[in-house]
This record gives sequence, C-alpha cells and structure tokens, in this order.
Amino acid sequence: MNSPASSSRQLRTGLFEIDLASGQLHKNGRRLPLQEQPFRVLAMLLERPGEVVTRQELQASLWPADTYVGFDEGLNTAIRKLRTALGDSAGNPRFIETLPRRGYRFIAPVTETTPAFGGPESAAVQGHAGIEEHEAFVEPDHPQQVEPPATPAYQRPWKKTLLVTALVVLAFTVVAYIVHSRSSPGSAPAHRAMLAILPFQNLSNDPGQEYFSDGLTEETITDLGQISPEHLGVIARTSAMAYKHTDKTISQIGRELGVDYIVEGSVRREGGKARVSAQLIRVSDQTHLWAQNYDRDLQDLLDVQNDLGRSIAEQVSANLTPQRQIELSKKHSVNPEAYDLYLKGRFYWNQRTPEAIKESIAYFQEAIAKDANFALAYAGLADAYNISNIVGLYSASESLPQARAAAMRAIQLDPSLAEAHAALGMEKSHYEFDFPGAEREFLKALELNPNSPYAHLFYSNCFLTPMGRMAQAIAENKRAVEIDPLSLPINNFMGMTYMMAGDEGNAYRVFQHTLAMDPSFPLSHEYFSWLLLTMGRYEDAIKEHEKSEVLSGSTLEEAAAEATVMERAFKSGGEKGFWQKHLELVLEARKQPGAEASASVLAGAYAMAGQKDKAFEWLEKGYEAREGQDLTLLRLFPAYKNLRGDPRFSAMLRKIGLPE
Repeated sequence: MNSPASSSRQLRTGLFEIDLASGQLHKNGRRLPLQEQPFRVLAMLLERPGEVVTRQELQASLWPADTYVGFDEGLNTAIRKLRTALGDSAGNPRFIETLPRRGYRFIAPVTETTPAFGGPESAAVQGHAGIEEHEAFVEPDHPQQVEPPATPAYQRPWKKTLLVTALVVLAFTVVAYIVHSRSSPGSAPAHRAMLAILPFQNLSNDPGQEYFSDGLTEETITDLGQISPEHLGVIARTSAMAYKHTDKTISQIGRELGVDYIVEGSVRREGGKARVSAQLIRVSDQTHLWAQNYDRDLQDLLDVQNDLGRSIAEQVSANLTPQRQIELSKKHSVNPEAYDLYLKGRFYWNQRTPEAIKESIAYFQEAIAKDANFALAYAGLADAYNISNIVGLYSASESLPQARAAAMRAIQLDPSLAEAHAALGMEKSHYEFDFPGAEREFLKALELNPNSPYAHLFYSNCFLTPMGRMAQAIAENKRAVEIDPLSLPINNFMGMTYMMAGDEGNAYRVFQHTLAMDPSFPLSHEYFSWLLLTMGRYEDAIKEHEKSEVLSGSTLEEAAAEATVMERAFKSGGEKGFWQKHLELVLEARKQPGAEASASVLAGAYAMAGQKDKAFEWLEKGYEAREGQDLTLLRLFPAYKNLRGDPRFSAMLRKIGLPE
C-alpha cells in the first residue's frame, strides 16, 4: 500500500487544513508543527473517515516489516502527538476515536478543499454518522484591484456589512440545526438549548485587526440570540471572551458555561477579501455537527446574501413568529467605514476604563459622521455616555442627556434595536427618575432580545430594586447570570441585590464566588466590605476595603495606613468611632485634586456618622445633580439606613419617585 502522503489532495476537517502532498497541517491558515510519522498516521486515517483503521494496517503500511518491538510505543506516541496538535482528547474524542486492541477511527467530518480565497466549490467526503457538510459558495480568486462601485457601497441594501451577512447566515444555520435536531419526530421534549460562540480568532497577521474579529464575535452573538430565543439561549460576550486564546477543551468550556453547543471559528481579512470559518460542536459527545467556510470578496457578497439567508431562514420559519420573520427580513443601508468605526467603538467600550470609554465615544461619533442613519452607532454612543457617568469620566448632567439623545435617535432609526431601548431605560431611571418610562423601555428591550444579559440586569438594578420588588429583581439578575455566567459586574450585582433584599447568606456566597472568579476585581471587594459591615464584621470589612483601594490605584502604603487608622478608630470608639473616622477621611479626600466625592457619597458618610442634617443637605445636592445611580437605591442601600423613619427621608423618596 502506497503512503497516502504521496497524494496531491487537500482536505479540511473543522478548522484544520491538511495538505497531503506537502505533509503539512494548518489551522485557519497557520501551520502547526507535526512530525512526519504522526502526519502519515493522520493521512491514512483521513483516507477512510468514519472507518476503523486497524493497528495491523497501520503497521503494515507505515512501519518497516522488521519493526515490531517499537511499534506499539511508536504508534501510541504518534496518536498522542496528533491529539495534541488537533486539541483532541482520548476520553472525549472530537477527531480520533480509539477502539481498544483494534485500531482508530477518524470521526469528524472531512471535506476535500482548494486553497483559501478561491477555487471551485468543495466536494464532500464521507464523514462520521452520515453527516454531510455543504461548503458555502466560494467565488473565484480575483487578484487584481477591485474598482470602487459606481454607486456608493453604503446605498446598497445589506445587513450591517457584507461580511456580517455571512455571519447572519451562520447564525440561521446554527439555530436551524439545533432546533431541527431537538425537535425531530419521536424525540423527547428538551430543555431550552444553550450555545456559546467562542471568540473568532484574528488571522489577519495584524494585531490592529483584533477589534474586527472581536466586534464580529459580539455582533454574531447578538444576532443569533434574537433569532429563536424560545428555543436557544446564547452566552453573552463577556463570558465568551473569557476563552479568547484559551487552551481549554470543548468539554471543559461546556461544563464551565453550562452549554449544550459551542461554535468556534476565525476571521481573516486581507484587502478586499475575507474568510470566515466556523464549526458547530455538540458538547455532550464532542461531535462536530458541521463546519463552514465563507470566502468572500467584500464588494461582491450581495448577490448571494439574499438566497442564502432566505433558504436557511425557511428551515426555522416554523419556529419563528411572523413578527420575528419580518424583523429578520429587514435590510439596512450602512456605510462599511461607519461599521468599521462602530466595531472599534465597541472594542473600547467593553474595556470599561475612563480612557477607553472616551475613545469609544470618539469612534461612535466618527461612525455617525460617516453615516447619519446608522442606528447601532447611536445605540453604542448612548451606552458609552451611560457608562461614562458610572466610571467617573463625566458628571451625570454632562453625560446622561447625551445618552438620552443618542438612544432616542437610535430608536427613531430602528425601533427594533434592543440595545437602544435598554440604554434609554437606564437614562430614564438614573437621570429623569421616570421609573414607569424606564420599565417600558426595559420590557421592550427584553421583548426584542430576551438573550440580552444587560437588559435583564438593568431591569433588575434600575427598576425592580428601586421599586422594592426584590423577588423579581433577584430572578432577573439570575437570568442575567445564566446568560453571562463569567461577567464580574453581573455576578457582583447579584450579590448586591441579595444584600439589599436582606439575604445575607446568599449575598455572602455570591460575593465569595465572584472573588474566586477574579480576586483582582476591586468592586467585588468594595461591595463585599459593605456586606461585612451590615453583618457587624468591621475588622474583616476593613481588610476587604483595603484590597479594593489597592486594586483601584492606591499604593500599598496608602491603603495600609488608612486601614490602620480605621482599625484604631473601631477599637477605641466602636461603631460610632469607626463611622466618624470614615467621614473625616471622605472629607479629607475631597480636598485632593480630582478626588472629589459625589454628593451622594458624602450624604451616606454623614448619615452613618449620625449627622442627619448634613446628610439631608447633601442628598438634596445629589438630587439636583441627578446622581441617580446612588439615589435610585436610597431606600435599600446600607449607607442610608440611619435616615429611614425621618420625615425628610420620606419626602426625598417621594421627590425621586420611589415607594416609601
């Protein structure tokens, strides 16, 4: 039997390409190191996908006739190296299955391909369990420069950008397969499936394109999450991004996220062309259900977009409401340059630092300047201005009216944009104190996209909790955690929600869990310190606050000195001495340039120190400044507990619009 390596064929399985002629293994265009003998074993398995290749056949073909003593060790070593290169495991195989004492079988789908960015449509090769893999339409390679179209590209009707269209098709494909596989005749009723889309790898040989692959990941998560939310839950971006460049197995990721399916893939952008590669994997048995490549010239994708989208949509139409079908069939005119700027804005917005939020605002504004009708850019701008107040970049009066204007413009342009409704709801709660209006916006956002973790979180934190509807607030926060289980802010708010509901046991458990996820997250230490204070554990609370200060930028010496002062105050004066010293430190900090505490923080410090008149004076100032993030939680947050029962407290609640 001749060595398969002599073949000139090129094969593909999942994200891997195998060139049998050159003896090379690539993953998304990047060559992987693999020695000759393991490659020869791989090639022989690939010649007969889905069939058992016996150990005797492997020995006869690939080992010299007089080699026996070292054969077992050599074959085991070759298989081990293959599994390492493919990211496979013997216990939960995705590619190579071991049949004890018999041989091996290649179980993933295999297709015969041509080089990237060109060539005819690939021919399917028999794969595992009869699964057929259909390659997307692949256009011929055009090395010459593409001339700009006579009509500006942004006047063409497309879904966001031409490349994103391929991802929308991918999203339809995922839902179609999952819904079909879980609702086939005779199958038992199944729970709502959960899916994670791992970060698309940036294979553009340009670190500056990282925003592009990250942005497309986020947009795919958003689009897929809205297609069939009653059948499919999609893990949010924050949790998915935690697995960027991970070496964890699919099985590990599936367990950690609690998902049934995983999509992994890559994006390569070169000039006017792009390739999106993706594969769907069932977590329970590591089976590759399908893999797709989308090779496209960005300027020529429109011709195939409608046919692909329509044909795949028909597969899931029985599971989509008529309204959802109408929404998904809408076409939007978007300037590609504007979309590129929007992706950069989201890239910086997700970093959540004052400097990054400022960058994101600039990019969203540039995107709007390129395309004044780009609703997503306005929604991003609204999110950025909402966050800018929270991270301390701008005051409420500087940022929240801007958030309102941007969100309202986004809704005017696209009433079906869930992000815009959620952003407007947050502004209505935190700045206008219009709680009925905020509730309407949050409910609309959840109707449009039940898979939005922040819509659930904002509904919980910005409406249900201020209204004192704590059972519902906890349920909505839990829903946000289910969708985004690795989000530190969402888990942290879960602990805070339990704390304000008076459930100290669950609050303690959640804060411990959040700190175990990432001990370097300062807000978890800060909120945990408040819980410890409510439990009367002042010395432990001081230690947690010290950690928060260091992680927030204070030096070790500064944080330790403050902790020592607070410990002495507590030992000498008990709770009263502790809170008096706390007030003195807050007032001292106000004297430092750029460290001025908000009016609401000062009000809380005066309240805990027993100086009610001063506390109400600063509460009025906080109300005038519209410091809604703190004031909406006035009736529940521990810092204001000494003011409850005072008629002035009830008057302030009524002024804000909160129940007494």
